[in-house]
Amino acid sequence: MRQTGIPSAEQTPEQIAAALECFLVEHAKAVVTEEGKVLFDMRAAKYSLTTEHGRCTLQLWSEERNVVRRVTAAVERGTLRDRMLRLSTQRFGQTRPGSLEILADKDRRTPSTREATRVRYLKALERVMLRGGGSGDAWGEWKAEGFRTAMDLEKSFGPAYARGSLVHGNQAWAVIAVNAEETQTTVDGILTLGVLWLAHCRETSGDRRPWRQYRGLRMIVPRGMATLTASRLAWMNRDAAQWELWEFDEKTEEMEQRDAADHGNLTTRLIHAPNEAAARERFAEAAARVMALVPELMRAAVEQRIQSGAEMAFRLHGLEFARVRMGYAGQSFNRVQEITFGAGANETPLTEENAGELRDLVARLFERREAGGDKRDALYRMQPERWLESELRRDVSLIDAHLDAAHVYTQVPAFAASDRGMLDVLSVGKDGRLAVIELKADEDLHLALQGLDYWVRVRWHHQQNPDAASGLGEFQKHGYFGGVRLAESDPRLYLVAPALRVHPATEVVLRYLSPRVEWVLVAIDERWRRQVKVVWRKRRGELKEPERYNHGSGNV
Repeated sequence: MRQTGIPSAEQTPEQIAAALECFLVEHAKAVVTEEGKVLFDMRAAKYSLTTEHGRCTLQLWSEERNVVRRVTAAVERGTLRDRMLRLSTQRFGQTRPGSLEILADKDRRTPSTREATRVRYLKALERVMLRGGGSGDAWGEWKAEGFRTAMDLEKSFGPAYARGSLVHGNQAWAVIAVNAEETQTTVDGILTLGVLWLAHCRETSGDRRPWRQYRGLRMIVPRGMATLTASRLAWMNRDAAQWELWEFDEKTEEMEQRDAADHGNLTTRLIHAPNEAAARERFAEAAARVMALVPELMRAAVEQRIQSGAEMAFRLHGLEFARVRMGYAGQSFNRVQEITFGAGANETPLTEENAGELRDLVARLFERREAGGDKRDALYRMQPERWLESELRRDVSLIDAHLDAAHVYTQVPAFAASDRGMLDVLSVGKDGRLAVIELKADEDLHLALQGLDYWVRVRWHHQQNPDAASGLGEFQKHGYFGGVRLAESDPRLYLVAPALRVHPATEVVLRYLSPRVEWVLVAIDERWRRQVKVVWRKRRGELKEPERYNHGSGNV
């Protein structure tokens, strides 16, 4: 058990606010709970902290609710994997004390509970396979072998996934499954882990059982949670393996096979590109007010980004510290501009009284968030993908000289309700071919398939409603790539990460992608904050292809 921080009786309002801000910076996906109920998911919520009149006041708000509490103490507890910040609070106008808990991970199941759920699921899975699975002869003639959930860190296999083989004579399937108690993110990761499991089965079978041939991969996911995986399956290499996706209802113990679709039903939206000139003119006065609080020597480093026709953001190395939004005044329909400041989810309306706080925030950011900063500092480490994006927005040709630096867009089209830890960038090559760019500053074994997700959606939008007369497609009709004749061909996919942060699983997964997806894996120097420099690039033809599976004969 971990407990850090100054004892509550000795905490000043400033120390409480600092502990709160530090925890939320470290845990961007934290959730705020009260009496066991989740009030806020900090990926979608905002907060404001004040330390006026000798007390620390916390305000949290989202589209669903607004909460204000006086915080009298903040104590961090838990282990590295199970961290939590407990806040002692008071509601205004009440004397009865209360508490809020900020959890680093919303999955609060104990290890023993998780283990019991996974063991129970594995037994149910084995029962279904023993009696012949779901339909036809797909399962009936096959024998389950070696199913387990044990962790294997060397191979990147975690205990959330049950895995084993189905065998019949000299033929076999690699099988991987996940139960309904796991998060949607864990369920969505099954194809990455499944590819690794298939590759592992083929490799070890060649050593121990050279007569056994693995047809391909069968994945089993909870009913109603297969949409993203189905979308991805359409773009796997069918010459290298057979791919099957099944939904399992744990209550009825019934299985049903899912068909893969080109893009599934995942929601994306393509909004019109904002009119930059008009927006900058609209926000000129507010922008001048913000920039006046930035020391003159620092102003050149501030990015003034137009987010939409109704919002402008101010960033330092990708980290947003202030923004201007159009809103409504009181109960009227009169539009007004509101300036707020704060890093990450922290937002405070700018007033004449607290202008000094914004000036202090800017000074702290410039002192701590610079290329040669302290890697242990939370503000230095915060939002590294945004920092990398800001470097590439200045010159995207740093990763490929054929990319057009004049056209770089972020998260277009946007994912609806996404739970992604990556940043999506869209550009175009000098040949007019769209370029989908996925950025990752830290190691992530899902890099390849998350990049594929974005590629699929860009491709889909690119194919919609082309104008035969003008040659304009959906992107240009929405104001993107002005003056560029976009090629009809599919986009290129660039996967960009620091060289030492490219997970070994990435190349394994890329080998199993369909040849229709043209990808480039780009490794950059670890010191990219100082200068983005490509260390190496790899393309499909440069990786060893998996052995081809002959669907007709049943042999590899």
